[in-house]
Amino acid sequence: MSLVKTYGSAVYGVHAATITIEVFMDNGAQIFMVGLPDSAVKESQQRIRAAIQSCGFKLPISNITINMAPADVRKEGSAYDLPVAIAMMAAGNQVPSTKLNEMIMMGELSLDGGIRPVRGALAMAIQARKEGFRSIILPAQNAQEATIVEDLHVFGVHQLSDVLQVAQGQGDAFLLPKSSHWIPEMNPAFDADFSEVKGQENIKRAFEIAAAGGHNVILIGPPGAGKTMLAKRLPTILPSMTMDEALETTKIHSVSGKLKKGESLITQRPFRSPHHTISDVALVGGGSFPQPGEISLAHHGVLFLDELPEFKRTVLEVMRQPLEDRCITISRSRFSVEYPASFMLVASMNPCPCGYYNHPQKECVCAPGVVQKYLNKVSGPLLDRIDIHIEVTPVGYDALSDKRMGEKSEHIRNRVIQARKIQEERYAQESQVHSNAQMTSTHLRTHAALDATSNRILQQAMERLKLSARSYHRIIKVARTIADLAASDTIRTEHIAEAIQFRSLDRDGWGG
Repeated sequence: MSLVKTYGSAVYGVHAATITIEVFMDNGAQIFMVGLPDSAVKESQQRIRAAIQSCGFKLPISNITINMAPADVRKEGSAYDLPVAIAMMAAGNQVPSTKLNEMIMMGELSLDGGIRPVRGALAMAIQARKEGFRSIILPAQNAQEATIVEDLHVFGVHQLSDVLQVAQGQGDAFLLPKSSHWIPEMNPAFDADFSEVKGQENIKRAFEIAAAGGHNVILIGPPGAGKTMLAKRLPTILPSMTMDEALETTKIHSVSGKLKKGESLITQRPFRSPHHTISDVALVGGGSFPQPGEISLAHHGVLFLDELPEFKRTVLEVMRQPLEDRCITISRSRFSVEYPASFMLVASMNPCPCGYYNHPQKECVCAPGVVQKYLNKVSGPLLDRIDIHIEVTPVGYDALSDKRMGEKSEHIRNRVIQARKIQEERYAQESQVHSNAQMTSTHLRTHAALDATSNRILQQAMERLKLSARSYHRIIKVARTIADLAASDTIRTEHIAEAIQFRSLDRDGWGG
């Protein structure tokens, strides 16, 4: 009789938990698997037996009891093949067990002993380091993700026989070098630049404010006015990610299986642009085996929703809570997982079905009432959560034919970075607030107090435009960002006046 333990890792949300695999052998000839495994885990018995035999080993004829602890946590997927196989071989005295308590291992086995990739390698490595494990064994296709974790030996293996060498202390050939310490790029390279945009100076100004404060934006204008082109250039003026942001973003993409082969860290802010036919689950996350959705894949980056009214109403409404809380909770009968979703929303839409309502030159051919019905596809509560509304007008011939280049993204980004530094100092003692868009009512009272004149201007705008309380707070947040761009400690009347201009869809001129 013999008992051996190996260690694996289960990913829940974007975090991992260590799973202990215990294998006990005694007299008999059956295999029992306990500890709340799902069907994919139970099916591993045949894969493991074939993989072991393909490597020239044989399992002894005996009763084998496999316990996966903690028993109250459901184990899902085929990635437990590797730790179970090694534990069975060690219990049969075919693998030395002295080093197994120092390492985490995960991987799906093929029948010929090959090791297939798994999801969530970075989260597993971070948890392994936190719990004091010295090394982690991962499929070679995923192992590069884990090399960013300090003080943890990462082995990238292709075959079950490779793991046996590592367990015997002869696996130096599979030890991966550490990723060099990452330093954010001050001037990252992009394929697009704001200098290529002709005219639209007011739109560029709005995007600068949005980037400086992390504000959500909606662009409304006719087809061909440049809405998509402008949105795709927003990442070029955002500050570089910090190390913590890069790690958190990479964990999400790792769990989703979205990391490119050989990529260890995402260093540029994500830009996600799902099609308007996307489902609720694909956008916010979920499914029978919950996975992050597009809003989480856009974490610390930009989520661009083109042709907003064309998205299903239910899809848009499920975004309301993540926009407010900057996370999404997926609940199931046995468990719930939470995915971070702190992103900048950039949406675009035509003003009406034909696209030419309020156009300076072309006439709208929509029937009476159709414009308002079209705009009502986007609910008021969702619009309230978008700080900046921008009306995009077509660019005239003179601006299009002008050979002079506009201001480069690099120069705009430098101003954005300065404004963000002011906010970092302002919220240095806050763990949940990093930009003006994340301010609560308490922060508004402390950091965004208005003088009497500004209060009067805002009151008149509220009464005239019939704005909601949420819109009132959004205007003040945008004004605070405008003041930061001007390096002003206080919000002045010109700052609040400019912020009010960014509530286009609240005005009577739309949809009348």
